[in-house]
Amino acid sequence: MKTYISDIIPRIQRFSQKLDTLTLLTNQHWVVIDEIKSSKNVYIFRQNNELLISQNGKVEKAKWEYLGHNSLLIDRKDESYLFKRGFFDENILALKIDNKDKYAFLVNETKFDKELNSLENIMEFLTRKYIAPQAKKNIQNTTRIIIENNEQNGKHIDYTAPEYKIINQTEKSSLFSGIIDKYLIKFDDGEKGEVYVTRKNKRAYFKGKPEGYWVNIKYVYVDFESCINAIHYFIKNLKELKTGFINKF
Repeated sequence: MKTYISDIIPRIQRFSQKLDTLTLLTNQHWVVIDEIKSSKNVYIFRQNNELLISQNGKVEKAKWEYLGHNSLLIDRKDESYLFKRGFFDENILALKIDNKDKYAFLVNETKFDKELNSLENIMEFLTRKYIAPQAKKNIQNTTRIIIENNEQNGKHIDYTAPEYKIINQTEKSSLFSGIIDKYLIKFDDGEKGEVYVTRKNKRAYFKGKPEGYWVNIKYVYVDFESCINAIHYFIKNLKELKTGFINKF
């Protein structure tokens, strides 16, 4: 099985089922994700510890055993593999090779035939299902800083961005701001943007070039949702939205 490096799996392990949840593991058709589009490898874990491995319809009989502590042993004809659970739910099984930070990904065939047929689609699915809702919850539960809404052109502008998805999240370290989460946002109208949130004070900001500028300006907002509205407004108008605005530099 081909293995991949993934920074998402360690962040969502708390949502994972245990490998001894046999009702999810056994008698399902688990399709191995690899780069060979012409080949389809399917693993079927049977309750009698028999493992059926089908490659384009040709079946090999092997053995599997749950060893406890979320460890899985797979015995094939010429070699054996020891895996640790990376992540496991009804859709995805990510197995970590023992002592290596790489994962083999298997997808429930009911999902593989519909949407989860590539590593990129798996990462987007996991981000959308597990990371994005938690990110929103953490931000919404933070005590909000109340800032009087500024006025733009003498009038308060109520602007709401279209619905959006968080399609990727990464983190970086800053000498002055500490840990910063970066969210790649895709709006329903097709526009995309990057929103940054400092974990220290939950301030949110985006970077953009207004009309007449040659360098990016950082626009800081009171919270995530204010920044979401603001970045979409900026994309469309190249102007800052005053609602929730703190400063720019």
